[in-house]
Amino acid sequence: MAGRLDGKSIFLTGAAQGIGYAIAEACGREGAKLFLVDRDGALLRESASRLGNLPFAVADIADAAAIADAVQEADGTIGPINAVINNAGVNVFHTPLETSEDEWYRALDVNVKGAWNCCKAALPGMIGRGAGVILNIASTHAFTIIRGTFPYPVAKHALLGLTKSLALEYAGKGIRVNALAPGYVETQKSIDWWNSFPDPAAARAETMAMHPGGRIATPQEIAMAAVFLISDECPFINAACLIADGGLGVLHHA
Repeated sequence: MAGRLDGKSIFLTGAAQGIGYAIAEACGREGAKLFLVDRDGALLRESASRLGNLPFAVADIADAAAIADAVQEADGTIGPINAVINNAGVNVFHTPLETSEDEWYRALDVNVKGAWNCCKAALPGMIGRGAGVILNIASTHAFTIIRGTFPYPVAKHALLGLTKSLALEYAGKGIRVNALAPGYVETQKSIDWWNSFPDPAAARAETMAMHPGGRIATPQEIAMAAVFLISDECPFINAACLIADGGLGVLHHA
């Protein structure tokens, strides 16, 4: 189904690699115009070039002024923004009492405040046009807890709250706000995590075996879920969270 996003201008954060890069690829194939944002300038330039010399801005989403400038630049480059995809995030994993104040604020500043900065910058234009879509890339950490991953789930729970709050606030303005919650995804971060074990192959196999289907998601599978949620195929889906974890979250563990 090519052309599902024809005419759409999309502002995408965390676009340089992993799920963000896959989302950019998928949206481009569906006809969207994209403006990419990431704080890793070198990697972003490389990715933007590989994706067809797409316009981009090097910015930290936790910096509200930088994001406001990026949204303004996107408006002037690809046209008024139809959709914002808040994909950028950061893993901060500790036990609660070993979490430093800096790490606490880092988790919230990027995963929650950063998403809000993008929403706040793009919403006035969407409200003025009476239409728009915001998609927050959450996580299964938004409603489940894994010990030793504090304060990441706190931030992802908050991101889900932000999603629902904005969705209800602006539904009457023609704006939809939803979340997409991936579980395990085979990104470079996952590979790096497996490689941190003495036997990376065994660690990878253990992760796969946890899942009902014996595998985890590819970035491309998450990307196509994102395409659906920002497309015109689901105009009545609002304040929702689509879970993409292969059924792991409902598996009864022994």
